[in-house]
Amino acid sequence: MRTRRAPSTRPVRTTPARASRLRRARPRRRPRPPRSRAEPVTGRTEWPGDSSDSSRAEKELSPQDPAERARAICLRLLTGSPRTRKQLADALRKREIPDEVAEEVLSRFEDVGLIDDAAFAGAWVESRHHGRGLARRALARELRTKGVEPTLIQEAVEQLDSEREEATARELVDRKLRATRGLDRDRRLRRLAGMLARKGYPEGMALRVVRQALEAEGEDTDGLDESF
Repeated sequence: MRTRRAPSTRPVRTTPARASRLRRARPRRRPRPPRSRAEPVTGRTEWPGDSSDSSRAEKELSPQDPAERARAICLRLLTGSPRTRKQLADALRKREIPDEVAEEVLSRFEDVGLIDDAAFAGAWVESRHHGRGLARRALARELRTKGVEPTLIQEAVEQLDSEREEATARELVDRKLRATRGLDRDRRLRRLAGMLARKGYPEGMALRVVRQALEAEGEDTDGLDESF
């Protein structure tokens, strides 16, 4: 009697040809019928004009309220840095906001403290004097270009008295003095005094501060007033 051989437990090696036959023998999945256009996708019936797409299109087509636009523009600009009322008014005019709407919005912003030209001017003077060494005359000129009223400018620049202004002028000259060494006296004078003049310091103060700095270095300052 012949003995039946037990089935082999060795894994069957799948060749590329065998894999191809298996794929051909596998039943193909029947395609699903296309979904009807009327069938709701989200489980919610869409009524005409009720879809989010149509609502978005209506918003895009309808003009935005000018007052809402003006408020959005002002808030965006004020988020970056403080602005004067004139700066915001110029920005609204550039974006074609009607003048009467702009005036109403700007007045409301002033009422709630979002626009404060007096505070702006005071902060500007402190920052620009400390950071750039600008004197009162230069600071007043900058504030005028930003549309601050003359009375507010005067109040702001009065924060700087003559003593503080002269002390800052001395600091500026001390920083630049070394860079002028090796030049003749008159050229040093013109360079240092010109630097102070560009920052708005009065001529008399500039000359006095520069002369004292040059004397401290041993320069002969006789006749310096005439050469200046």
